Amino acid sequence: MKIHFKSKEEVEIMREGGKILGNALKYAASLVKPGITTKELDKEVERFILSHKGATPGFKGYYDYPATLCTSVNDEVVHSVPSEYVLKEGDIISIDCGVFYKGFNTDAALTVPVNKISAQANDLINKTKESLDLAISEARPGVNLRTIGELIQNFIEKNGYSVVRDLVGHGIGKTLHEDPQVPNFLPSYPLPTLREGMTICIEPMVNIGDYEVLSRKNGTIITKDGSLSCHFEHTLSIEEKGAVILTPYY
Repeated sequence: MKIHFKSKEEVEIMREGGKILGNALKYAASLVKPGITTKELDKEVERFILSHKGATPGFKGYYDYPATLCTSVNDEVVHSVPSEYVLKEGDIISIDCGVFYKGFNTDAALTVPVNKISAQANDLINKTKESLDLAISEARPGVNLRTIGELIQNFIEKNGYSVVRDLVGHGIGKTLHEDPQVPNFLPSYPLPTLREGMTICIEPMVNIGDYEVLSRKNGTIITKDGSLSCHFEHTLSIEEKGAVILTPYY
């Protein structure tokens, strides 16, 4: 494992890129409504990112990924490629996006309701976001990443949902995915302790039903039991007093 610690100057660059990304996600959320396709969302957000000098979509071309966004609807957990799918009232959509800016990546995601949704879907969104907020509040130098994963898992399971085990958060910087892994559950393997200068992505992926997932041929990850799934993510800088959100969208 090789963790790349960032200087204050490098974190500042990531903060600038993260601000663009946070605004891109806020813009994407504002466009979500019945009748829009996920491909239309993708085109609009790509245009928004490219309107900022020096910023490019971080996902596009990464392992040949063809789009700016991952647009995962209902039982889709992550990695769903934008398509001609038309959003309808009652859907929930997880929008995951990255920005590459001045040599550094940022990565963030949020889940948005399409107009009126069920009470359970709404609660799933709220509890997933709360689990991310809880993890961020506890992420500081000296705290082991196993503790962060256990916090998320315990909170989610206490509320009757399940945390996906096959996918985890990650370090981030000059490449989109760096060491260390950042699980949203208590893993069986050791993990490092957070230190100042680390930049990481915490991203709980939470299902209404069981935590098991499947992969479609196109790479989209879906829940095995067809239940709804929710995803929130922020890029964070670990600093002396705690974690600082580099991708603010709320």
